[in-house]
Amino acid sequence: MKAGAIVEEGFIYEEETLLTVLKTSLFFTGDGFTVYDPKGTLIFRVDSYEPDARDKGELVLMDAAGRCLLTVRRKRPSLHQRWEGFLGEGIDGKKPIFSVKRSSIIGRSSVTVEMYSNPGEDYQIEGSFSHRCCTICNAAKESVAEIRRKVDASTHVMLGKDVFTLCLKPGFDGAFAMGLVLILDQITGDDDSSDTGLPVDIAADDLTTVT
Repeated sequence: MKAGAIVEEGFIYEEETLLTVLKTSLFFTGDGFTVYDPKGTLIFRVDSYEPDARDKGELVLMDAAGRCLLTVRRKRPSLHQRWEGFLGEGIDGKKPIFSVKRSSIIGRSSVTVEMYSNPGEDYQIEGSFSHRCCTICNAAKESVAEIRRKVDASTHVMLGKDVFTLCLKPGFDGAFAMGLVLILDQITGDDDSSDTGLPVDIAADDLTTVT
């Protein structure tokens, strides 16, 4: 699988890498995220402190130092809940580099990612984000990233959905993958009734153990 930098080359790993994603709304006001690498080092964060942050339709992905990497914004009006991604902070005077939308507005469906700079490099997201069990596939149907549940190694208890794993395959841009996570969270939310993914039976192979 060959990919390359979509947002930033510094977040591409040569080996399969498991990132830990925490929804900070568990602990603070708003809908934020913090993301850690396998060594426990903070690499991404999303700060949204306004009570109505989910309704703003715009989120900014930052690195650990607060540098803006990617802005995602909901395109209105849009029957398919289309979102667009822009490099850096804000969208003024910029062209989007990708868009994300539901494949269908009726029933359960996959999510389609359209790359504007390279139309042949589109992606499909299959599964259930609300269950934290889905796969991002490239145009060749190869898995480039996965979202999985976590299990505590000492108690063997499955952790809540606010703590999960983003598994990056070698060569896939982690900042781009995290941007997709932000959009999936906005499209599907945490309520199972709003899940647009496919029905999933969570098996042992889909779980990631916390060490």
